[in-house]
Amino acid sequence: MRVFFIGVCGTAMGNVAILLKKQGHQVAGSDAGVYPPMSQVLEEAGIKLFEGFSEKELIEWNPERVVVGNAVSRGNVQVEFVLRTGSIPFVSLPQLIGEDLIKDRPSLVVAGTHGKTTTTSLASFALRQLGEDPGFLVGGVPLDLPSGNELGSAESPFVIEGDEYDSAFFDKRSKFIHYRPRVLILNNLEFDHGDIFRDLQDISRSFAHLLKIVPENGFILRNGDDPNLLSLPIAPWCKTFSVGMGEENDLRIVQFSEDREGVRFDLYWRDLFITKVSWQMAGEFNARNLAMSCLGTILAQSASHGKEIDASNPFAGRTIPNYSECKGVKRRQELLIDRGEVVVISDFAHHPTAIEGTLRSMRSRWPEHKIIACFEPRSNTAVTNVFQDRFADSLAVADLVLLGAVHRGDKIPPAERINTEAMVLRIKAAGKEAFAFRENQKLADLLESKAFDQKPVLLVFFSNGSFDGIIDRVSNFMANE
Repeated sequence: MRVFFIGVCGTAMGNVAILLKKQGHQVAGSDAGVYPPMSQVLEEAGIKLFEGFSEKELIEWNPERVVVGNAVSRGNVQVEFVLRTGSIPFVSLPQLIGEDLIKDRPSLVVAGTHGKTTTTSLASFALRQLGEDPGFLVGGVPLDLPSGNELGSAESPFVIEGDEYDSAFFDKRSKFIHYRPRVLILNNLEFDHGDIFRDLQDISRSFAHLLKIVPENGFILRNGDDPNLLSLPIAPWCKTFSVGMGEENDLRIVQFSEDREGVRFDLYWRDLFITKVSWQMAGEFNARNLAMSCLGTILAQSASHGKEIDASNPFAGRTIPNYSECKGVKRRQELLIDRGEVVVISDFAHHPTAIEGTLRSMRSRWPEHKIIACFEPRSNTAVTNVFQDRFADSLAVADLVLLGAVHRGDKIPPAERINTEAMVLRIKAAGKEAFAFRENQKLADLLESKAFDQKPVLLVFFSNGSFDGIIDRVSNFMANE
């Protein structure tokens, strides 16, 4: 089949285009910005790329199916042609994933406000370690896998992030509704994506819809320490297990400790010891990601082989994955420089809860270091004032907070835009230093001029984007000091 992707250079679109090419389809795509590294990756995979959205190029390539990206909207020339002529079937990317990649394979879907990418990567790694050949789509750069996208074997599970964002301009359902979960992981649930959800109740409704499509032979794993998840409707048609630190959980994280040497904890199935974990990935949040992936892979592997699960102890007689050498995903607490007295970290966190959890983990690991937190308001929610006070309170765990320029701030009405100057006042009221910048390069100037005078120091950049290149700039400066 000849498949054409409109908006192909997005990470998810590009990865799926590559997987379709691996399936033997002829694949092409268009985008407004065809540039490295994604353009190189696509071209190396044999995918034809078109710069811009020309109607003529779409017609001449003559696709049998069109995939419309989430970032594409009405007014796009190619979209208008497809709608006007009705001559080419079109689908959203999530629908294509469900129909063409997952199909009837046991799907392990990782959903939640935080930790989707890391848990997806850990689960894919664990399945490979257990001798499976899983398919997977990881929305980042995994450090423990050969790539972020693999077809795997049709007999093995397919692991995917269950994103709650909408599917396309013509399909406002959350993406995860298309992913046919046999094993569903619910990491956590908070309000996010204020551009498409009204409030927590609105986003919870979407998660409740997801629960309804888990089959009777499926499993739901939920964070038993999260009150928002516990308030979701029960799913009596399938088995639900809880994972967390509380004693009421089925799979429990026990005796957690963290210091400069790393993280250590035990996993218990109720009162039965399962395994001891010692690894370098930071924080309680990653311990829970590991626990979720560990149980999820056991269940998904059993489903792929048609084996019954002993609900009283799913781990009985099973090999437990070894996560000791796992590094996780690039830009998730990624250690850029570690010179003892000078540590530089890049982190993708763009939600207050994730930022606070990461900073508290750093406090445990580097208790003697002065922590400098640099935050770029960049995501569709972070650039608004929805989480303004919560961002300030989370960042105040650090000793010094440097707030970068608001991404596309001129596009946001002042009454709705995050006010970084007001955040500075709130952080100072908490007894910490803080400064706001209208230009990110000015923030870098300050770091290079005086930030490292007081040592030991830990510098962490929080951004789900490039931070206008200052992460690399300051890292290179420190590497040459």
